[in-house]
Amino acid sequence: MDLRHLRYFIAVAEEQHIGRAAARLHISQPPLTRQIQQLEEELGVQLFNRTPRGMELTGAGEQLLEEARNIRLLVEQATERTQRAGQGRLGRMDIGIFGSAILDIVPKVLAAFRAAYPQVRLVLHSMDKNEQIEALRQRRISLGFNRILTPLPDIASELVTTESLLLALHVEHPLAALPVVPFTALAEHPLVLFPTGSRPSFIDRVIGLCQQEGFVPQVAQEVGDAVSAIALVAHRFGACLVSESSAVLHMQNVVYRPLSGLPDNARIDLSCIFRHDDRSPMLAAFLEVVRHYRDTSREPRGPY
Repeated sequence: MDLRHLRYFIAVAEEQHIGRAAARLHISQPPLTRQIQQLEEELGVQLFNRTPRGMELTGAGEQLLEEARNIRLLVEQATERTQRAGQGRLGRMDIGIFGSAILDIVPKVLAAFRAAYPQVRLVLHSMDKNEQIEALRQRRISLGFNRILTPLPDIASELVTTESLLLALHVEHPLAALPVVPFTALAEHPLVLFPTGSRPSFIDRVIGLCQQEGFVPQVAQEVGDAVSAIALVAHRFGACLVSESSAVLHMQNVVYRPLSGLPDNARIDLSCIFRHDDRSPMLAAFLEVVRHYRDTSREPRGPY
């Protein structure tokens, strides 16, 4: 199997028609048909069902389409990385994003990098922590943004910023009348926690802080992200501990309050993660932007 076979296969699979695929590839139909037949013979499976309306993928064809697209992406990335190595600060950087930091901090860092390196194409991928780590190991991304990190020998991290915790409340919640909410007061009120999925996560940090202060939180609901959690707060499902980044979400009937009596370890780090052995100039340039952001952009926040 060669890359030309895969390119032809992807075109037919996406167009679901030999004629349209041939036109897209700027070749005639007979050689394209022969290429698809040769690919099926080589693999020993039928990739398409021929119908009066065109070409429909079989189960084997659907699997190959997924793999072929991944291969195409890897080839494109390899090509761009090679060009970048030859041209300097040109090319593409694939970045994993997840969580409330995308509401505020991550866009600021990305904007600063884009301003410094306007000819670099930033491609963002929504991935949770485990997906980011796997994608880094497979070299599908160069960097990811995440929180609550477990040390790994092949993954390095760079601190971006450290945020305080805030309490998101319905405007008519009893605690909303307080300008500052004692952390232990949360023992008497149900909480909405996030994110579900990969652990350890922000959920574990919140539960740990509560236990550290001598109470077990009343969990009203667990959801996938900060936006969903704050939406539930707006509809009286409970209060929610959030990072400062989340306070940019101005949702109807939701207010944010600072907390008092928090343990010393209650602040939340945001870091970027990358392969420990990655020595690329592009990554080094990005990390310089991250360090400059960390050293210069800390501003007082509030009122909330």
